[in-house]
Amino acid sequence: MPKTKTSLPLVTSDSWLTPYAPKLEQRLKRFKEVQKGIVNDAGSLSDYASWYKQMGLHYEPENKGWRYREWAPAAKALFLIGDFNFWDRSQHQLTRNEEGIWEIFLPESEVQIKHGHRYKVHVIGADNSAKDRVSPFVFRAVQDPQTYDFSGQVWAPEVEFEWTDQKFSVKKVKHPLIYECHVGMAQEKHGVGTYREFADQILPRIKETGYNCIQLMALAEHPYYGSFGYHVSNFFAPTSRFGTPEDLKYMINEAHRLGIAVVMDLIHAHAVKNEAEGLVNFDGSNGQYFHAGPRGHHPGWDSKLFNYGVPEVRRFLLSNVKYWLEEFHIDGFRFDGVTSMLYHHHGEGVAFDHYDKYFDAGVDEDAILYMQLATDLSHTCKAGSILIAEDMSGMPGLCRPIKEGGVGFDFRLGMGIPDYWIKTLKHKKDEEWNLDEFWHELTNRRPLEKTVAYAESHDQSLVGDKTIAFWLMDKEMYTHMRTSDKSLIIDRGIALHKMIRLFTMALGGEAYLTFMGNEFGHPEWVDFPREGNNWSYQYARRQWSLVDNPDLRYRHLWQFEKDMLTVAKKHKMLEGGTAHKLHQDNHNNVIVFERGGLLFLFNFHVSHSVPDYIFPVDHAGTYQIILSSDSPETGGHNRVDTSILYFTQPTAYGPRMSIYLPNRSALVLARRD
Repeated sequence: MPKTKTSLPLVTSDSWLTPYAPKLEQRLKRFKEVQKGIVNDAGSLSDYASWYKQMGLHYEPENKGWRYREWAPAAKALFLIGDFNFWDRSQHQLTRNEEGIWEIFLPESEVQIKHGHRYKVHVIGADNSAKDRVSPFVFRAVQDPQTYDFSGQVWAPEVEFEWTDQKFSVKKVKHPLIYECHVGMAQEKHGVGTYREFADQILPRIKETGYNCIQLMALAEHPYYGSFGYHVSNFFAPTSRFGTPEDLKYMINEAHRLGIAVVMDLIHAHAVKNEAEGLVNFDGSNGQYFHAGPRGHHPGWDSKLFNYGVPEVRRFLLSNVKYWLEEFHIDGFRFDGVTSMLYHHHGEGVAFDHYDKYFDAGVDEDAILYMQLATDLSHTCKAGSILIAEDMSGMPGLCRPIKEGGVGFDFRLGMGIPDYWIKTLKHKKDEEWNLDEFWHELTNRRPLEKTVAYAESHDQSLVGDKTIAFWLMDKEMYTHMRTSDKSLIIDRGIALHKMIRLFTMALGGEAYLTFMGNEFGHPEWVDFPREGNNWSYQYARRQWSLVDNPDLRYRHLWQFEKDMLTVAKKHKMLEGGTAHKLHQDNHNNVIVFERGGLLFLFNFHVSHSVPDYIFPVDHAGTYQIILSSDSPETGGHNRVDTSILYFTQPTAYGPRMSIYLPNRSALVLARRD
């Protein structure tokens, strides 16, 4: 391996990166040069990302009127239209400056623009097209119930929302326990839930269970509800389906009051291809925000791809980051589709089996620069903000500080973990479960880069797939979930569901995530209203009555989640560094490991319960069970007395301990002295 002198900590911590040090240093150099240029031009990156305060429609009290600006460099003419001028496409024409910014000022003495008015901009494009478009910087977009047409809406309420969350600090949430959720489908009713319903009815549930962070899906406006919010049309507009911007602020304020951080699913990997609602071909150039031609289209997602090499596109997206942080007190972002952003091939059909794949011609260096700027901006605007990358490629340094040669994210999603669990449940009998595979899959992650571990997210809950609960219990969940029912299938499912969750949290990362309802084994998939299901909301809701019913076993799964999160927080489980394997017994399918001073014992065997199981420990002393998956409160068989104290015994090989370890159960022990 050739020697390359470098001071980058990313390289010095991973010698395999040595040949690629020049490219990593070039990335860092380019970031610093662009950052310096931004500071010289705008004063700071934060000021540069305040573009949303200049662009779009704004009232200027000092000038007693409204100013509207738009970036459309190739357009031939722009006209502001709306309720205030009876949608006259010729009355209010904008003028263009040398940077391609169009502008008009409307004195309130001449034009009466009011709160609630709808508006658009009529664009004569470079291709001579003449279309009414929604402003890319619109802060509220609403849909006409008759024509289904989207337009911007002037949003200037007389009374501003009063934030009372000043005591909340996201810096305290260093190892988030994340509840992935969707406001619209969070209610049990057949319909779309609201921000205020979520705040008043769902946030208390999340708090009680023990989560300290929510991850909000589908927050930016999107024309098709069934897209789960991933085909965004209006990046600065909170979706009006769930209520007003003030309703969203109320919800976030309530989350902060309860000590819960709010992370937003940020969709900057692509955008909806619809022209009428979105950004596509805004100035008629067939480019502008997106790459022209085939490179601008994602074949798998049928959506448009941003051109991160254009400074104005980067500024638009950076402004979007600051907007959500500043205007709505968002505490961080889960960047969706990072793998697609990182590579021109979007990661499709590529095996990332060699470091060359992270540095060859297939890498989009413009996207990496944008993400570096975005992570730097977020951490600058809100210290401690939580930044999660949805990446399955494993690019080195993605979750390391920029100054060390990284991209600046705090966490990456452990996307291989749920895939492995589903593959195991789908293709292997219980007797074939392999502990070596388990250990490898749950611990195989880049050192010094934090991971969000999860057994399942919304991806596994979508129609066409199955949740872990459904893979384990399937149709039996509809008929045998009463506490009085006798069912070997349900017994197995309840036991393994708890073990899989605990194993994932204890081994898989430095943060933990689940999707709304999966904590109690929600029995049905997610399927939004569409023509194929006769526009039904049957599967676009969460059935909380199931977990609220003490006569059903869903309550048991929820209680275990609550107990598990309590242990994780009290004993700082996720802060415990990497786990240390103490013992593995393939005959009995038992594995024992230590993390953060806690002992974790798992018996995955289908039938072997060992009454006097002897295993090694690192530290002699007295131990007590602090969590048992076999407790009756969580649907177990109560085969272990959790009040017993366990004492280590000295041997020639170090301290040993003996315990009764039932099959299909997990125990967590803490040292008393």
